Amino acid sequence: MSRTEAVALVGRVIAGDHASEDELDACLERLDRGLACPAGYISDLIHWPPVHDLTPEEVVDRALAHRPIAL
Repeated sequence: MSRTEAVALVGRVIAGDHASEDELDACLERLDRGLACPAGYISDLIHWPPVHDLTPEEVVDRALAHRPIAL
């Protein structure tokens, strides 16, 4: 998934531009897969950001910067 596509999709989620909860869940799953993030990571950035409400660009940038913890 390109950054531009991800920003547009995050913008739709933030704006509430979805017909149902199923469509919202599908968008969030697509973002998690497309940006190689753990399940729920994008949703957490959107709904419970670590500092302030993030813009779609900030959400995508944080998701792209995510790295798993090495064990």
